[in-house]
Amino acid sequence: ALLQWRRFNFFDKEAVKDPATDQVFDQLKDVNVSACTSGRGQLVVGDFEGNLYFINRQMELTAFRAYEIRVTHLLQMKQHNLLISIGEDEQGINPLIKVWNLDKMERGNPTCTRLTRAIPGNKPTPVSAFAVHENLNFMALGFENGTAVLYKGDVTRERHSKLRVVYEGGKRVTGLAFKSQGKDVFLFVVTDNMTLSINITTKDTQTVLENTGATPGSIVMSDASQDNQLVIGRQDAVYFYQPDGRGPCLAFEGVKLQLHWFRGYLIIVGKESKTLPRAPVLGPHGMEMNTVTVYDIQNKFIAYSAPYPEVIDVMCESGSIFIFTGDRKLYQLQEKDTQSKLEMLFKKNNYALAISLAKSQQLDQDGLIDIFTQYGDHLYSKGDHDSAIDQYIKTIGKLEASYVIRKFLDAQRIHNLTKYLQALHKSQAATEEHTTLLLNCYTKLKDVSKLDEFIMTKNREVDFDVETAINVCRQSGYCKHALALAEKHKKHEHYLKIQLEDIKDYQRALQYIGKLDFDAAESNLKQYGKILMNNVSQETTDLLKRLCTDYKPNDRPLIDQNILEVKSATQIGGIPRIQKANAEEFIHIFVNNSNKLTEFLEHMVEVQPNSSNLVYNTLLELYLHDMVHESAISTRVERERKTLELLKNPDANYDIDQALILCQMNNFKAGILYLYEKAQLYQQILRYHMEHSEYVHVIESCKKFGQQDPQLWVQALSYFASKEDTCKPQLMETLSHIDKKNLLQPLMVIQILAHNSTATLSIVKDYIVRRLQMENDQIAEDERLIKQYTEDTQKKRTKIEELKTSAKVFQASKCNICSHSLELPSVHFLCEPHSYHQHCFESYAENDMECPVCAPENRKIMDIIRAQEQSRDIHEFFHNQLERAPDGFSVVADYFGRGVFNKVTLITDHPSKTSTSGNTR
Repeated sequence: ALLQWRRFNFFDKEAVKDPATDQVFDQLKDVNVSACTSGRGQLVVGDFEGNLYFINRQMELTAFRAYEIRVTHLLQMKQHNLLISIGEDEQGINPLIKVWNLDKMERGNPTCTRLTRAIPGNKPTPVSAFAVHENLNFMALGFENGTAVLYKGDVTRERHSKLRVVYEGGKRVTGLAFKSQGKDVFLFVVTDNMTLSINITTKDTQTVLENTGATPGSIVMSDASQDNQLVIGRQDAVYFYQPDGRGPCLAFEGVKLQLHWFRGYLIIVGKESKTLPRAPVLGPHGMEMNTVTVYDIQNKFIAYSAPYPEVIDVMCESGSIFIFTGDRKLYQLQEKDTQSKLEMLFKKNNYALAISLAKSQQLDQDGLIDIFTQYGDHLYSKGDHDSAIDQYIKTIGKLEASYVIRKFLDAQRIHNLTKYLQALHKSQAATEEHTTLLLNCYTKLKDVSKLDEFIMTKNREVDFDVETAINVCRQSGYCKHALALAEKHKKHEHYLKIQLEDIKDYQRALQYIGKLDFDAAESNLKQYGKILMNNVSQETTDLLKRLCTDYKPNDRPLIDQNILEVKSATQIGGIPRIQKANAEEFIHIFVNNSNKLTEFLEHMVEVQPNSSNLVYNTLLELYLHDMVHESAISTRVERERKTLELLKNPDANYDIDQALILCQMNNFKAGILYLYEKAQLYQQILRYHMEHSEYVHVIESCKKFGQQDPQLWVQALSYFASKEDTCKPQLMETLSHIDKKNLLQPLMVIQILAHNSTATLSIVKDYIVRRLQMENDQIAEDERLIKQYTEDTQKKRTKIEELKTSAKVFQASKCNICSHSLELPSVHFLCEPHSYHQHCFESYAENDMECPVCAPENRKIMDIIRAQEQSRDIHEFFHNQLERAPDGFSVVADYFGRGVFNKVTLITDHPSKTSTSGNTR
């Protein structure tokens, strides 16, 4: 496996220098190092004299004596500024645990917060390994006698910790490590001959992972990128462990002295056969060379490898790897930036690894797209078009699609282009042009199965422009696919165009329209109605009948549950709203098919009597057209009857003027006369008969409508008088009616008849004699009335004069109210004369100045006089009445009688009243 891993130099090596002198850092050259650790921004070194050395980021060295004898183990916590050390203050085997709080100083040195003897029982034994959990609640120690103990509680305080033995074996404990997994905490224990895990939160349950152990230093915990696994380096390979068993392994052969982990990299220090001259201070022996190798486990390549003399330890801090070697020099490995690493990979055309590396380094999307593009270009230049298109597909959404498409427009690469275009559609990044191109690829390849998959797969998410796909399929002759697309995506216009223009299946197109909702069915019938009417006229007419009455799509039940449940804009009071189109908007599609139009309109006026006047006018025009062009007499009579029936229908909402014009244009006599009568155009009826010399109908029209318009007789007289034909009977009858109704003065009658050369005196003799006799009788009657009124007037004047000048003797013996004998006191009036008891008069009289008996008659006369007085100034009313009156002279005479033309003095004095009381007053 190792031979397959590519080697790169992704780290820059340099010897650490002392900033003060700018020379190689050698302040530890005389230190006999026993342990190293790092963290919290510093490197920590312990020696065999008990000293601790701290090197900060500025490479400044500080030190203090932590133990009297030696330091054996060091651990710097990552999340807390605590340093935990194990060493000896006394001779013999007496290990001590010390916890140092690096944030709290005493006399210039860190504060020791805990001091505990590390003894796994009664018999002291050296500590061989230890580990501390980052939560500071667990600390584990392993001993050379094969015992592992666990301190539970606050690591920084001895009194809060409890000690227990968690493992006892016969071989040295070489490594310990903690791993948290959910609520459980596991302790990995590695000995010389065994690897196991202990669940320290569940009764210290042990799980043997492998009956093979490891040497000290060859054990490390990976980070989260490798799921925090235990990593063990052995002679044959590197093994990974989880608490429940062994995981993968990497076959890296060779002696592994140390294992370290840095940012997803596994660092292995192995043996090297080369030697270097030994430093003078260490004696004359040669120094053994070690190889430091940095592995990228995730991307499977070697990021760095180089030999170093006797590597004491490897520390990872401040984003760098520090290698402490046997010549007491400190080397720093600085990782190159991602872009530099990628450029190195690009130069070697190692694009696959570059992509893997970029993803692991969390490179942004634009950076990845750039790598995919370069990789695709590289493969394309090599002629590996299939692999190139796979890389280009990964650039969809960022790289301009035309860049890729231009490379694969060659006919030999149409398969690759098709694959790219398919991916373009799946990623919702395709335009109409891309859809067109893809469908053209399918059609050129004649790949019907792919075309079916692209278009007809049910429940497939639409990732293309449907209308474009329909158009391309139509143009390429794949009408079946275009039709399926249009139907599936409810592109009604396209579906109908294909059916009517390409397939010419008019019946199916009409059925499709019948399944649409109201608005779609209406608009499509308006658009395609003519072509459907020309080919499937009956079915189209039937559909129009439904559409214009109460439309419901064919594929829906008569009672739609959704409509019943939803009481909204489509309902009025819970009753579904009837959807219907305006019939007049579809009349134009019946061009050259008057029979179906007649059928359609007859249906409309039958089910909707309140149809518009355009519907009725058109139906009337159709009836008249059929009637005129009908040669069979019986059929023509029937059509005339039908037409007249339509005209006489009280619900028919036709326009009378237009109907009259249509009847006149088609010479439909019965219709013309009916419409004249309906419009009360009696003069037109008479004129129609006159124009057709229908004497009998002229007389009948005058008789029928003379009551409404008496002038008809006068026009008839003028008409007959103008005729040279012998029409004496008609003249005689006309004169008779004019005479009865006194429509004309005799002189005007004579003048009218004077124009007819055939009219003799005998025709008007009786009329003239009768009229003269009537005039004489009227004159005699008027003279009699004049004489009577003159005599009455003279009598009244004489009586008034007598009342004014002569004494009046009252001889009445009875009261005119109670009819009893008249007694004093009494009241007498000069009118008859009338006499009353005074108490009777006071009881019955409305006022003391009027005679109770004469008062009603006098009031009538006074009302007439007042009415005449009020109407004297109503000039407009007088003139209107004069114009309308058949005898104007009588109106003038009436107004003369009312006193309109002279000033009238109204006498308001009442007849004198006399009262007697014993003696006459």
